[in-house]
This record gives sequence, structure tokens and C-alpha cells, in this order.
Amino acid sequence: MKAIGYQTAGAITAPNALENITLAEPTAIGFDLLVEIKAISVNPVDTKIRASSSAPAGEYKIIGWDAVGVVKAVGEKVSLFNVGDEVWYAGDISRSGSYAEYQLVDERIVGHKPKSLTYTQAAALPLTGITAWEILFDRLALPQDGSATDARILIIGAAGGVGSIITQLAVKLTGAEVIGTASRPESAAWVHKLGADAVIDHTKPLSQELANIGITNVTHVISLTQTDQHFDEIVQVLKPQGKLALIDDPKGPLDVMKLKRKSLSLHWELMFTRSLYQTEDMIAQHHLLNRLSALIDTGELQSTFGEHYGTINAQNLIKAHAQIESGKAIGKIVLEGFNQ
Repeated sequence: MKAIGYQTAGAITAPNALENITLAEPTAIGFDLLVEIKAISVNPVDTKIRASSSAPAGEYKIIGWDAVGVVKAVGEKVSLFNVGDEVWYAGDISRSGSYAEYQLVDERIVGHKPKSLTYTQAAALPLTGITAWEILFDRLALPQDGSATDARILIIGAAGGVGSIITQLAVKLTGAEVIGTASRPESAAWVHKLGADAVIDHTKPLSQELANIGITNVTHVISLTQTDQHFDEIVQVLKPQGKLALIDDPKGPLDVMKLKRKSLSLHWELMFTRSLYQTEDMIAQHHLLNRLSALIDTGELQSTFGEHYGTINAQNLIKAHAQIESGKAIGKIVLEGFNQ
């Protein structure tokens, strides 16, 4: 099968940063589906792993954690899917990724693809959708029935990939007042379009920006970017006994003692935790992906598809990685098909 991999971690400008290669097609056993990949999207985690983690000597590392495809074969323990089903998933960071014609993935972290989306539109959503869902409903334990009418959620980085889904889910399902942050007019307009009640500028002190719109505190903060830079302001704007959830990698240690006086709680989210540790509730990702599919097919959620970078090959993936590392990507970068 065709695949795109690398041997030595490094800069995307390095020779052989990503290469077109040929590998043996894997075999599905146990709970695994063998999926024929139709489209993928590229995430910041792809670039971080490529830059920092080399393959074992003499081997190639295959990355990629967003995919849409068709089930080609199933393991003997599979019960949720059949050959021919269209599926979507973000996969398992400890296994071979989606930069390949065929991929093995545990059925418990796979959902049925939204019927109303094309392969490319759907490929933009699994990783960010899972992350957003788990933050809101697993980590912060917000209700899904619109009953959180006394909650005020501040989403830092609401215009990004994860933020765009969290904003929509929070608006549609929780009943909370939703305040997003954005730093540019076009990104602020996007967050408003997603349904946020208000948008503030995160390049300015959050407490002052909230005060300018008549808000003294919030019950929940979801910090998706530059948490270390905003940490003191987050502590200031959170209501006593409030909750902070974050997904990024702060450049320095966070002083959690600052949370004590207000009895604030801190919640990390990594969407790979369930698959990495084979948790008892691993199948929750199957269920939430199916729920996201239903919300998309009823028109309640929209795709965050941004740019189509063409066929899945090394040249196009190098361009995609470079764009993501530039910090200038708008929406998700998607690639489709393996025809050279």
C-alpha cells in the first residue's frame, strides 16, 4: 500500500522530512477495523510528533490523526461495523497513523461518518470534535439538555479548530452564556457566526474585556491556547469554585497554588487518553462520534473544513505541515485520495 512516512524527526524543511513509501497492507484482528482511507486532515499534533519523535532504526513512522474511510475488513471481535461502512475517527497516537492507504483502528474509537458531508468535509472534524465533546461533557461535566442557564463559559481561542466546535456545542446543548475570544476582526466575526453571545479580544486583559461587556466573572474557562500567558487573568475572572479546562502545552509550569483561594479546579483534556490506556469507557468515543454525526446531519453543527491541499502524498503534506507551523492556517487542511 502507498504511505507517507519519515525516519528521522526534524524540521519540515529537512531532506526526507516526509517521503512517499510502500508498505505491506495490515491485517485486521480482534477489535480492529481495516479502513481504506479516503480523506485526512492535518493537525498541530502531526507537526509536533514529526518534529520530535523518530522512527525505530531502519523503519518508517506513519503519523496522522484524522481520517474518513470505508471499512475493508474486520477483526473477529468486531460487532459495531460491517465491511463497506463509511467511518470517521481520530485514531490512537500510539499506533500507525492515517497517512496511508489502509489503517487499522479499534472500532471502539470509530464512528459512522455523517451522511450529509463529503469525505473531505468530514475529515476536518473527528479530532477537534472528540476534544471539544470531552472537554464540555466529560471533563467539565456540563449538561447536554440546555439546563446550564446559570453558567458562563469563556472560551480562549474560540476561532480555532477545537474552539469552533466547542463554541457550537456549548451554544446548542448546554444553555450557558458563551463568551469567545478572538484577536482579529475576521476571527471575531466567525465566532459570532458560530453563535457566541459575545466575543472579546484575548490580546487585552481578559478581566477588563469582560468588564467592558458587563461581566464580572465566569463559571468555566476553556483555554485552548497560550494558557501560561493568560493564567493570572483566568484565575481572576473565574468565579469561586469555578472550573478551568485546557488542552495546550504551557511553555512553563503553572502555579496551581493560585487556584486554591477560590477552590478552582483544573481539568486536562487529551483525546488520546482513552485509547492509550484502553480505559473501561473507551467506547465512549464511538458513541460521541455518532452523536456528532447526528448533530451534523440535522444541521445543528457545521464543518470547520478550510482548505483542500489535493492528493495525499509527501509533497502536499509537506506544504500542509509548513502552513500549520506558520500559524496562518484558516480552518482545517484536508487532503483526499492516493492517486499520484
